[in-house]
Amino acid sequence: MSEKLRKGDTRRTRGNRTGFTTGACSAAAARAATCGLLAGEVPASIACRLPNGREVIFAVIDGRVDGEGSDRVAHAAVVKDAGDDPDATHGAHLTADVRRLPRQAGEIHLRGGPGVGIVTREGLGLAVGGPAINPVPQQNIRDNVRTVAAEILAVDGLEISISVPGGDEMAKKTLNARLGILDGISILGTTGIVRPYSTAAFRASVVQAIDVAAAQGQSSVVLTTGGRSEKFAMRQLPGLDEACFVQMGDFVKAAFATAIKRHMRQVYVGAMVGKLTKMSQGLAVTHAWRAEVDREILAEAARAVAAPAELIADIRAAETARFAAEKLAVLGLTVPFHRELAGRAMRSLKQQYPGDYRLSILVCDFEGRFICQVDEHEAL
Repeated sequence: MSEKLRKGDTRRTRGNRTGFTTGACSAAAARAATCGLLAGEVPASIACRLPNGREVIFAVIDGRVDGEGSDRVAHAAVVKDAGDDPDATHGAHLTADVRRLPRQAGEIHLRGGPGVGIVTREGLGLAVGGPAINPVPQQNIRDNVRTVAAEILAVDGLEISISVPGGDEMAKKTLNARLGILDGISILGTTGIVRPYSTAAFRASVVQAIDVAAAQGQSSVVLTTGGRSEKFAMRQLPGLDEACFVQMGDFVKAAFATAIKRHMRQVYVGAMVGKLTKMSQGLAVTHAWRAEVDREILAEAARAVAAPAELIADIRAAETARFAAEKLAVLGLTVPFHRELAGRAMRSLKQQYPGDYRLSILVCDFEGRFICQVDEHEAL
């Protein structure tokens, strides 16, 4: 007997090969360049200890040592392999240039070069004006350098500059600009390992985006389920700063918990029929793998707007929420149906995530067109 194919099951064909973070690759490049500064020649490969304690051998490219004496600079690069993750920085050359700092024994100064983003907003846990090298990678780079540089550090310090050729273009495929990280990518990684399609990484980005908005003094946040619903919400709320808009994706609990923790006074949700139904179900994570759409909720919402009994039965038996939306649209029930569903979602969200905030839900169709807005006083 064949297994019934569920929505999203094609993901099972994706690879599961892990890769390495920009932080791990930077640490390896810095360690290789430091070895080159000591030996006069950069090795072709280097052992690097990751933040999770694992030791990995990285291939080193573009190794060279230029200059003499205190002016000597060692250069090394490691090509990022993101494994099977669709990472915008896959193939990036994480590059380190290392030089001595005379008479600054034990000091390691870490700098960002071209292609590494510059922090321009508070809320990221990094100094404004400094490089977008997160705390764990910073420590990992220093630890790896100290492992091989005891001889130098007994007398002098070291300056390590991390750069990423083409990083400014790579960054355009990320949310860095939204977070206030300009002109390059971020050097990231808490373990050193990239896991394909990492939900943990996405969840962390949701929390970070809300933290940034709060640090800027924003009191409203707009949580959307994807790019289309975000563009729709931006059109509806043109007076809000771009930092207020956060693609929470499937991470409802993480988004609401952070918004409440950061004392957001107004929370907007921008969504379509499927995710609204999942929110009505009280799901903390709305991905198709976690739970299917509850068709009973759709059927009850259709019943509440006086849909015909035959259609209600069809909705109850259908595979998708879209079926209900499209069939009810033919009957001219688009707005009342979505208002009913949004009301159910709102009551569920306020019950699941109580707090001193106002909630509004903005609903669009599959083309990103406005259907309705339901505010708290209408639904509770």
